[in-house]
Amino acid sequence: MIDPVIDNEDEVTRGAAALIVVPEWHSQRLARDLDARAEEARGLALAIGLDVVAVHTLRLRQTRAATLLGVGQIDAITPDIAAKNVQLVVVDAALSPIQQRNLETAFGTKVIDRTGLILEIFGERAATAEGRLQVELAHLDYQAGRLVRSWTHLERQRGGFGFLGGPGETQIEADRRMIRNRMARIRRSLDDARRTRQLQRSKRQRAPWPVVALVGYTNAGKSTFFNRLTGSDVMAEDMLFATLDPTMREIRLPGIDKAILSDTVGFVSDLPTELVAAFRATLEEVTTADLIVHVRDIVHPDSEAQYDDVRAILNSLGVNGPQDDGEGDAPPAIEQIEIWNKIDTADERRTAIEEMAARRPDVAVISAVTGEGVEAARILMASQLTAQHKVRRIYLTYSQGEAAAWLHARGEVLADEPEAEGHVLTVRLDPADSARFERLWPSTDVPTP
Repeated sequence: MIDPVIDNEDEVTRGAAALIVVPEWHSQRLARDLDARAEEARGLALAIGLDVVAVHTLRLRQTRAATLLGVGQIDAITPDIAAKNVQLVVVDAALSPIQQRNLETAFGTKVIDRTGLILEIFGERAATAEGRLQVELAHLDYQAGRLVRSWTHLERQRGGFGFLGGPGETQIEADRRMIRNRMARIRRSLDDARRTRQLQRSKRQRAPWPVVALVGYTNAGKSTFFNRLTGSDVMAEDMLFATLDPTMREIRLPGIDKAILSDTVGFVSDLPTELVAAFRATLEEVTTADLIVHVRDIVHPDSEAQYDDVRAILNSLGVNGPQDDGEGDAPPAIEQIEIWNKIDTADERRTAIEEMAARRPDVAVISAVTGEGVEAARILMASQLTAQHKVRRIYLTYSQGEAAAWLHARGEVLADEPEAEGHVLTVRLDPADSARFERLWPSTDVPTP
């Protein structure tokens, strides 16, 4: 686990009593449900092993530059901190270093903001070497602006001859230089990892197998759906950010002998900019996919807002269509479908959800836990991947068994009709496989009757 971002004497440990503060501004009231936001903040705290003893939701008219919260709101929270022996206050918003320090003084306990909390979760969960480097890079970027708080015990005095001096500033600058050097080394290591991944990706692109990327808001059920499709045992729990490092597995789909399914990190609202930048390399797998499958928790109160958050991140990656840069060479949009998950918990809303889905050809309704609708989702995924496929009727002699096996493995054989000294296969192939077959076994297509 990465070091805590708060430099007090005692470390925040798993099981520490935590109080959560969820501020809401007027501009957020129509976008997100306050209770859902509070539940998400609680989930983030539980994901790092904190014991949530209280949650305070606050409506803010304006932001206080010094403390974010108003004096009356701070006074209302402080008694709860003492009564419940709170060791950590989690503010579900971004705090400036001075706001963080002033709130710690007012509350008399450690304070951490949403960014710091998510960084802690990522630091604990990252399993691969690259993931750990990405988290460390994000954490150092976040911590660099808060170094001044680590050295308040040192004297800060003005030196002679117009120089600003003192041991405190010297130590801060030395630490900043160490952080910059460490960040530079991490970036070089990540560049090496990125080049390695590009080589692996180029090998996959030369292979005939399509790549399907699962994306979605954290805890939408991506990993459970991934396990259902692949028979794997990727960690899948009712927990935010249960999966961080991308996982790839081979799957079979109707008419597609082999495809590569990728499970990516879950998205979240207000994802720290440091993490967006650090994990951009990992998310590059999404940008090269043949199909993006957006898994949604369709029964969540903020399902639409979560959808918008995911779309915003996909837009930043450039996968939702060409960005008009005036050059005309932007990549085309990647095909996308939606999987509406957790229908087993919809209760009275189930009929309305299923009726909405029935009007959309790019949606499948499932329960990844029970398996309901998963086969329909597989068919939808396959239909999207094969939308550009063409149907050919190919005559093969009985001695061309290898070619027939190749067609069965790479395409969808719709019919196999006997002919004199051979047979005619009606097969659906994607353009790349069709051209590859033509190179391996030059043939003359049989006219369609």
